[in-house]
Amino acid sequence: MKSIGHSTWHGTWKEGHGTLSTGTPTLPAAAYSFSSRFEGTPGACPEELLAVAEAGCFNQALANNFGMIGHEAETIDTAVEIELLITDGHPKITTLHITVKAKAAGITQDEFAKCAERARTNCTIAKLLNRELTMNAVLLP
Repeated sequence: MKSIGHSTWHGTWKEGHGTLSTGTPTLPAAAYSFSSRFEGTPGACPEELLAVAEAGCFNQALANNFGMIGHEAETIDTAVEIELLITDGHPKITTLHITVKAKAAGITQDEFAKCAERARTNCTIAKLLNRELTMNAVLLP
């Protein structure tokens, strides 16, 4: 399967504007700009989409890892935080951090920790990023 992302841009880096879209109707031409990317103003941001991709990939990897040891996820709630800074005039992703809370009947804390760590290191998006990816994993009662 191929996935397609598309972007348009008009103008300079700081004063210009553009759109981010997916090949499916999931994200149709979301507006973005320097300020939405680096200053937190309303609009889309490529790093936010990357964070969503990592969260979704991680959730499926964790559910798969649970299944490999005979457990099924009741819930997996994952947030991925990507910090983007401008360093020496250039954008740089400085940190990636996963926060996951999950519930699976019968799973032990040790099993959960091993499954979460395996998902963190083996999810397809994390492998592609090839950067340090920290995590806080909480098994819910």
